[in-house]
Amino acid sequence: MQHGKYRFIAGFLAVPLAIYAVFVISPFVQAIYYSLTDWTGLSSDMKMVGFDNYARLFKDSVFWSAVGNSVTLLLLLPVVTLSLGLFFAFMLNVGGRRRKKAVIGGVRGSGTYKIVYFFPQVLSVPIVALLFQFAYNPESGALNAFFKAIGLDVQPDWLGDPQIALWCVMAAMVWANVGFYVVLFSAGMSSIPKDFYEAALLDGANRINTFFRITLPLLWDTVQTGWIYMGILALDVSAFAFVQIMSVGPGGPDYSTEVLPLYVYQKTFRDGQAGYATAIGVSLLIVTLIFSAIVMRLGRRERLEF
Repeated sequence: MQHGKYRFIAGFLAVPLAIYAVFVISPFVQAIYYSLTDWTGLSSDMKMVGFDNYARLFKDSVFWSAVGNSVTLLLLLPVVTLSLGLFFAFMLNVGGRRRKKAVIGGVRGSGTYKIVYFFPQVLSVPIVALLFQFAYNPESGALNAFFKAIGLDVQPDWLGDPQIALWCVMAAMVWANVGFYVVLFSAGMSSIPKDFYEAALLDGANRINTFFRITLPLLWDTVQTGWIYMGILALDVSAFAFVQIMSVGPGGPDYSTEVLPLYVYQKTFRDGQAGYATAIGVSLLIVTLIFSAIVMRLGRRERLEF
């Protein structure tokens, strides 16, 4: 059984590792190389400038505004989205009234609610962003029309106010993603034996205790994975798409919604500074890796099985 074992393993791993190196590792290496040049993105001519692009980052106020906005999304978007997903999933699966022959149960019509919650996942990001852009319109949008209908003399310029523009964009991102986690966490909760909940409730535990003592520990691996995914989403294409479509400028007003992916795009295709944009992209990669490492470290705990 040991004869030729390593050749057998190498034979199976050679092609996948080669594909991974070409399509994943190689672009990272190229990005680091381009970040050390003055490449415009429009010509093959370039020269090495060393770490000048990285030194320029420290003096770029727009870059630091983008960093602040991206970190805000990074910290708050996963918390809000996953908290709402866990709450709705728990109510749909465990939070219903007690019925005959069942100590616990979900709310009536939970299957229908799951379809409704999942509906935003069927829509593409541009459609969701446009819907919210229309709703936020200060003159003809649904939100200001609602305030006017109930007699409130409040007509905010939702996406034109630097104080609230980023929060409006984040609200759209939460709405677009929370349904996926409702369905994901519901699937995880449905696999937890009902005996655990029944025993806890018979011992006098309430719904809050069962959530923190049973549901959350047994779903922790799923929550941790979702946390990393949402963090990457807050730093990646999804944040770029929402800000690009919804915001004034885009990225405004006064850079209040500028995020790192959008800034990379603007420096590359608008300003013709691909080398500098690549340095921003490398910085974004570093932020993403740090976030993932922190989440994995803080979320490390003994694995629970049932």
